[in-house]
Amino acid sequence: MRGAIRIDSYLCGDSLESIADDVRAGLSRDFKELAPKYFYDERGSQLFDRITSLPEYYPTRCEREILNRWAPQIVALSEAEELVELGSGTASKTRALLYAMAGTGRLRRYVPMDCSESVVIECADELSVIYPGLEVHGLVGDFERHLEHLPDGERRLFAFLGGTIGNFYPEVRSRFLRYLHTLMGPNDHVLLGTDLVKDVAVLEAAYNDSEGVTADFNRNVLRVINQELDADFDEDAFEHVAFFDPDACWIEMRLRSLRDQDVRVDGQVVHFEDGEEIRTEISSKFTREQLAQEFNQAGLGIEAFFTDSNGHFALTLAAPR
Repeated sequence: MRGAIRIDSYLCGDSLESIADDVRAGLSRDFKELAPKYFYDERGSQLFDRITSLPEYYPTRCEREILNRWAPQIVALSEAEELVELGSGTASKTRALLYAMAGTGRLRRYVPMDCSESVVIECADELSVIYPGLEVHGLVGDFERHLEHLPDGERRLFAFLGGTIGNFYPEVRSRFLRYLHTLMGPNDHVLLGTDLVKDVAVLEAAYNDSEGVTADFNRNVLRVINQELDADFDEDAFEHVAFFDPDACWIEMRLRSLRDQDVRVDGQVVHFEDGEEIRTEISSKFTREQLAQEFNQAGLGIEAFFTDSNGHFALTLAAPR
């Protein structure tokens, strides 16, 4: 018997306004910046799927290795009955967790949260068939703005995977973890995926693939802005730049203007000097010690720490202290 499916959307009406506000603010700064969440229209999602299969891009393979090996232990330690996934996509990686939870006989509900309504609906329909009786409560929203709408529950495992937490600046990351803590009950856990500090050549190769897919993905943010805000960015007039900043301990992606140019964005004209850059993404890299400190500051304590066989990526299980 199929379980109940509920889909709540919190993006209706304010999505375009949010993009306009973010883009105006970012392009008006002395050092221009665009939010990485705007990479992901349909084409951007397809490009990222290609990136995850590239030989240089290790994070997805490493995280999947950890989940496939350690999901039963993660579920046993957390005693989870509900899985809440932030940025769920198609739940391709977390199916290892769902399978392990189903194996304990305790799996009751899955709560996927994603900005794509079609993805959430498709995922809910598919999983309700795979796991008869599973309740799916999908949320269509932005996990930076709509976490308050997550349903209450018991023995929840909050999964925030893919290293997405590394796209937040440190102060934003700190606020996010503290707020997540306020949503958690005493028997809830969080499973956080993070990329680890490693050889700079390995890090930089992951964001400068030989096929140029990451470069196309980076420039796709300009295409999204053109479509959403009636802008006239020339994608070919910007080149992809990615490098590791050792002081900040993050990979930084930028788009560099190849000439002096004026771009119309949302009714305004933005000037770019030849060689001027737009920051489009940061991706912080962590050590176990740093993660312990950040969890502790958020009122959370580490219960288990899992890495892939090469020590490139980590999943950290934490709970309220």
